[in-house]
Amino acid sequence: MIQYIRKNRKKTEYDVLIIGGGINGCGIARELAGRGYQVILCEKNDIAAATSSWSTKLIHGGLRYLEHYEFRLVRESLKEREILMSMAPHLIRPLRFVLPHILGMRPKWLLRLGLFLYDHLGGKTCLPASSWVDLRQDQAGHALKKTLTEGFEYSDCFVDDSRLTLANARAAADLGAEIHRDCPVLSLEKSSKGWKVKTSKGTLSTKIVINASGPFADHVLSLRTSSQTKKHIRLVRGSHLIVKRLFTHKKAYIFQNTDGRILFALPYLNNFTLIGTTDIDHQGKPDKPEISQNEIDYILKELSQYLKKPISTAQILATYSGIRPLFNDGNQTAQTVTRDYVLSWDIDSEKSWLNIFGGKLTTYRQLALKVANMVSQKLPVPKHHELGISCLPGGNIPNADFDTFLQNLKADFPKFPKSMLTRMALAYGSNVFKILGTATQPNDLGIEFGCGLYQAEVDYMVHNEWARTADDVLNRRSKLVLYFDSPMTDKLSKYLTSLLKK
Repeated sequence: MIQYIRKNRKKTEYDVLIIGGGINGCGIARELAGRGYQVILCEKNDIAAATSSWSTKLIHGGLRYLEHYEFRLVRESLKEREILMSMAPHLIRPLRFVLPHILGMRPKWLLRLGLFLYDHLGGKTCLPASSWVDLRQDQAGHALKKTLTEGFEYSDCFVDDSRLTLANARAAADLGAEIHRDCPVLSLEKSSKGWKVKTSKGTLSTKIVINASGPFADHVLSLRTSSQTKKHIRLVRGSHLIVKRLFTHKKAYIFQNTDGRILFALPYLNNFTLIGTTDIDHQGKPDKPEISQNEIDYILKELSQYLKKPISTAQILATYSGIRPLFNDGNQTAQTVTRDYVLSWDIDSEKSWLNIFGGKLTTYRQLALKVANMVSQKLPVPKHHELGISCLPGGNIPNADFDTFLQNLKADFPKFPKSMLTRMALAYGSNVFKILGTATQPNDLGIEFGCGLYQAEVDYMVHNEWARTADDVLNRRSKLVLYFDSPMTDKLSKYLTSLLKK
């Protein structure tokens, strides 16, 4: 059986246990391992299996957060946006957003003021500033109703959310952290040296526990022998639709809704448009959230204000929902709950149990830095340095110039389909050469499963990215799920089964 953890299987004592393999948990693991701590991360499913793979795929400052006066969060997010682009230029790419103005919504002066703040709160940026746009002339106006004649443009970034999480997990493992998937924590008991922890793979001890389990944070708290009943997390569901491409240009849209919320429409995977998101309090367990008919109706209704050809239910190819684990700050409506994060030592743990409440993709690195500094106050830092803004795996692209990198890659592998090389470069960055190796044509990569997915890439996912199932490969690592049919998926599943038995 292929192993997914470090070879030292006898180790059972650690400095830090991180519960949760989402973006926060993996980012914290990377930072702590880089400082020399003995780190183990336990995830009950796959890496990025929950919230961190079902986002709106954006690295952004949070333009709408300005209305709730969350200026610190916006400033931090805008600064992080710049840093993350340099750390992973293959996973995070600039995207221009069009904000049509519609009478009766936010007035133009307010939009101008908000965009001015957005341009300047984060300091110097490499992205173009906001501007007014004439929708009667600009290509972005072609898909909209003729009554929409003007609007504004601003810059943010698209991100491959699950691959960003995997990149952090890979970096953490390279720095010495143990990453365990399919390893739920079953119980935790306070001990004289920290915590005794029972997992599905055995028992371990750790000096510090970090609860980075996102929407499952309250559940993890309940596993302790001295559990609390207070609800720290508010589960807010964000749902999305995927349809065939609604527009041919490369810009995205941000639409104002009649209830004060917003919707995004993003170009997605070349042939699709991604639309979302909603803000609905989620009732029940967060394991498998699904979009409701009310959410579908809501999205379609709000889009009908803008699109020249409104979409129907029949055009929906796929949907997905993610649970935002927002800090329960007491606000009544879901959309007004803070998107900021809260880091809290448990009052009964003598600073040996740290909870992560809330957070977002854009600020995960800052969150990890703050957590590492809090841990260092409890445990001496083995290595007196920080990772800083060092590149994530695959991100060491010269001058962070992805376009030139891709152009050179296509020149180096002329017999490969350009679409295949583009997808792989976006997923792996400079690590793509570890998969392509000395191949001169696609067939050199082994079995073809379809849509440019070959055996060499699947093997790489298994050996380096903790992939085990077809769902792991197609949903979170390659994003090819929208292109694969049942026979193709079955072929991939059978291969993975045989590979994992070796």
